[in-house]
Amino acid sequence: MSWRSTVLGLVCFGAVVALGGIAAAGGPQQQGNRPPGTHQDNTEGAEWIKRLERPERIPGLKIDEVIASLGLKPGDVIADIGAGTGAYTIPFAKAVAPKGKALAVDIWPELLEYVKQKAAREQLTTLDTVLAALDDPRLPKNQVDIAFFHDVFHNTNDRQAYLKVLASELKPGGRIAIIEQEFDDPIAKKWDKPEDRITREQVKGWMAAAGFELRAEFDIFQGARNPKGTGMPERWFVIYGRR
Repeated sequence: MSWRSTVLGLVCFGAVVALGGIAAAGGPQQQGNRPPGTHQDNTEGAEWIKRLERPERIPGLKIDEVIASLGLKPGDVIADIGAGTGAYTIPFAKAVAPKGKALAVDIWPELLEYVKQKAAREQLTTLDTVLAALDDPRLPKNQVDIAFFHDVFHNTNDRQAYLKVLASELKPGGRIAIIEQEFDDPIAKKWDKPEDRITREQVKGWMAAAGFELRAEFDIFQGARNPKGTGMPERWFVIYGRR
């Protein structure tokens, strides 16, 4: 099976989700007049690259600690859903080498091309890209060990339905890792309306309905452990596995 998505374009009717793990930079999202839970963003791919590649943002991702918390090892297959510019995907690809695979999953072709170029410069053969749909990450069936979201899962329009699709694509023993903004963090409030932010309790309910249970949680982005000066909110970090 080919890992690389063959879809070369994505027609966006109206405004669409920016699955890229945004940080507080510039102004808040222009979410517009819409029903709760329908996320929209007209931001161009080039602007996402500018936002996500801010040098001060990288320390706030705590990449090495995330990899250790995931227990990522050579041979694993991990899908970075909402990969953005590949800040996590590139290190993931190195961590799973030589026989594993890191999938950069996003709805923006421009971002995926950017990740491809970064991977090519580093001569990485363990990274592929997947052009996702708004309601489907389009993962290769029964091949992914870990689906990873950083500041992205709240952007899905129907969280319960998205998890159902995702669960059908993971390996039987696959896990789902979610890092999300603290609901009342000032930066989170700046970026998203209350109906668009989510809590760990909500995630627990959606996961239970999809047949998953909490396996681990980490506080590496909480309180004083959240790096200062990165413009990023405090976040919670949970990992779920099938019951």
